[in-house]
Amino acid sequence: MRARPVLIMSTRVHIVVAGRVQGVGFRFECRRLAIQFGLQGWVKNRDDGSVEIVAEGDPEGVKQMTDWARKGPFGAVVNACRTIPEPPTGECESFDVRF
Repeated sequence: MRARPVLIMSTRVHIVVAGRVQGVGFRFECRRLAIQFGLQGWVKNRDDGSVEIVAEGDPEGVKQMTDWARKGPFGAVVNACRTIPEPPTGECESFDVRF
């Protein structure tokens, strides 16, 4: 698979959200917002009960996703949100929910 070109102004963040974040629609709301913010990447549930997000794109969109992840959707209770900046890779062409 060919990677898409990395935009010069692109940023990437790896987010791990802990708390009551599974079973509340977190992944699907995350995907909906990522598309709205023009981001590429993925979101998935982790075995430890947390949710993991990788988001890449326009710095403002990445910031909006990070801000949203700190609260989550209605019904979520976020106890911790760890964000790790990463260099953009351009490896994702869309934003996916991973199972």
